[in-house]
Amino acid sequence: MNVWLTPSSSLSSHHLHLPIIPTKLNLHNTLLATTLSFGLFFSPFSSSSSSASALQSPTLPIPLSASSQSCRDVEGRDVMLPTAPQVVTNEGLVQEAWQIVNDDFLDTAPHRWSQDTWQLKKNDILSNSIQTRSKAHQIIKRMLVSLGDPYTRFLSPEEFSKMARYDMTGIGINLREVTQDNGDHRLKVLGLILDGPAYSAGVRQGDEILAVNNMEVKEKSAFEVSSLLQGPNGTSVTIQVKHGNCGPVESIEVQRQFVARTPVSYRMEQADSGAAHVGYIRLKEFNALAQKDLVTAMKRLQDMGASYFVLDLRDNLGGLVQAGIEIAKLFLNEGDTVIYTAGRDPQFQQAVVSDTSPLIRAPVVVLVNDKTASASEIVASALHDNCRAVLVGKRTYGKGLIQSVFELQDGSGVVITVGKYVTPKHKDINGNGIEPDFQKLPAWDDISQHLSKCSMLQQG
Repeated sequence: MNVWLTPSSSLSSHHLHLPIIPTKLNLHNTLLATTLSFGLFFSPFSSSSSSASALQSPTLPIPLSASSQSCRDVEGRDVMLPTAPQVVTNEGLVQEAWQIVNDDFLDTAPHRWSQDTWQLKKNDILSNSIQTRSKAHQIIKRMLVSLGDPYTRFLSPEEFSKMARYDMTGIGINLREVTQDNGDHRLKVLGLILDGPAYSAGVRQGDEILAVNNMEVKEKSAFEVSSLLQGPNGTSVTIQVKHGNCGPVESIEVQRQFVARTPVSYRMEQADSGAAHVGYIRLKEFNALAQKDLVTAMKRLQDMGASYFVLDLRDNLGGLVQAGIEIAKLFLNEGDTVIYTAGRDPQFQQAVVSDTSPLIRAPVVVLVNDKTASASEIVASALHDNCRAVLVGKRTYGKGLIQSVFELQDGSGVVITVGKYVTPKHKDINGNGIEPDFQKLPAWDDISQHLSKCSMLQQG
């Protein structure tokens, strides 16, 4: 599963947008494979960190790649070959963290960090033996602080466990896409809440999800499958799992226990002396329910006769990046660019493109302010740059960096800045924010004219 973090001294430290990646998977060399694999992007908000349930977090990461386990056929049955237990040395742990930075870190301050100076730091750090695990953790902390990046930091095993605890599915599991050697990908259970519904029913860490309610999930993203797993609290879902890499296949019925609260509120308003019906939607955060509940609100308001829409993203600090991407697609035409991502090579930008038709075509106003951040800025810029909405309010916060969480082999982790977001018009969000079109809400006729003019200019 992929998770995204937006830690900030100004923003809540619980807003996460980053992929948790066991380093044993050796995925460090592909930015897009880790940052935009369209897996699950979740954020354990403060309510989740106080949960009494604990995430199952083994001392060593569960091997998730095809090459990490081997099977052989014995009397018609697949069995796993036993492997010797791994011993993680303190020096090995520090070198593991150093290697992640060396492979993936994106320095957003030009000409400050280089792999040459980073190599010298490694030689200095590992010149002496590291006697204790606590000392190893302290060295990793100091090593990351030296990068000068406020978003890059160390996570203790306890902090890492809390981060992966947020339940995106309603049955107590988090999913991750694992790419095979042949290019195919499988969905594995990476996070599992002990005593949660799935665990109690028999699902285990490292299990592969094969089907949901008899629907095969091959080639579906973790986000799509998590949506299939969601449903009304108290209802059941049947999942087909393959235990381990070579274990038996089993169909398991799990009762949903969703605790996430809807972030969506909506109402119908009248404008222009009652001549226009405006559907107002307030979106507080991008959690697991955001997309579904927003679709419901949009459809109901449309059925009630809404001819214009207001999407209020003020004070929305973000949340699930993938939810933000999917919500932006609800307003965009097929083929429109939602966002670009960029890594170490500023010339290489990967586009995230809408693959569906818009749910509504009515003019949209997006309300923003200086606390509109991260996933909210993705939605606002996507609608603005594609001439689907005007922005009204104050300049947005300007949080456009991508962090990944990598799990280290002792259960701790590191949060590393690995990329940044660029708007469809190739503007860097980070540190700049997005300038609104208007400070105050104009007349709806002026909004329609503004969007029409934008579309004509865009079409040339």
